[in-house]
Amino acid sequence: MKVLILAAGYATRLYPLTLTQPKPLLPVAGKPMIDYVMDNLAPIGGIDEVFVVSNAKFAGHFSQWSEAYRRASQHPFRFSVVNDGSTDDSNKLGAIGDLNLVLERESLDDDLVVVAGDNLFNQSLRGFGEYCRSQNGPVLGVYDVGSLEQARKYGVVDIDATGRITSFVEKPSEPASTLIGIALYYYPRHHLPSIRQYLAEGNNPDQPGRLIQWMYPRTPVMTWSVPGIWYDIGSKETLAEANRIFARR
Repeated sequence: MKVLILAAGYATRLYPLTLTQPKPLLPVAGKPMIDYVMDNLAPIGGIDEVFVVSNAKFAGHFSQWSEAYRRASQHPFRFSVVNDGSTDDSNKLGAIGDLNLVLERESLDDDLVVVAGDNLFNQSLRGFGEYCRSQNGPVLGVYDVGSLEQARKYGVVDIDATGRITSFVEKPSEPASTLIGIALYYYPRHHLPSIRQYLAEGNNPDQPGRLIQWMYPRTPVMTWSVPGIWYDIGSKETLAEANRIFARR
């Protein structure tokens, strides 16, 4: 199994914090956000390579981080930093574009976990790996934000009794529930060509949830509920709140 970390955004809403530092490397409770991603993915086991897709501005930052993380961690992952060549929001490839770039450039043909580098988890994702390995199709990580107002910011999902997605609405004005899809995905190797097909049809290359929105009517997409605390850092306010919460823990 391989992991792809999406980290090529410019996080302009967090300026000036992200003018010289990519968002996933901003510290929360004393360590980079991306450390929480790796620390909680590590228990999955069987991960033989981690790809970090970044932009031309920050690729070097992630190379330095990955070397430091590998030396300090008891999990000696093999990291590959992929520079997508973009320099700002005007020429970025988008999250799905970046995903496809890594598939093509690295000739990936393996089961793949895709996760955004600015996800903050406080509990192990071992169960996610176990569940994914029991499935024959894609899996989406879901989380109950507990508030309809919060749910409006995300892709809201409906699921049946088995956990299969029956509805996915991106940023609805009137959410049907508080269950959202987060940027944690599993794509078995035989589903990777669907990503190329999605882009070949001219669909939006940004916002990785749109790929699931396109995919679930075509093939069963299952869900897995993320345990514990999860944060999506999109503003200085949520960054400050995450610092308070994670520092206490």
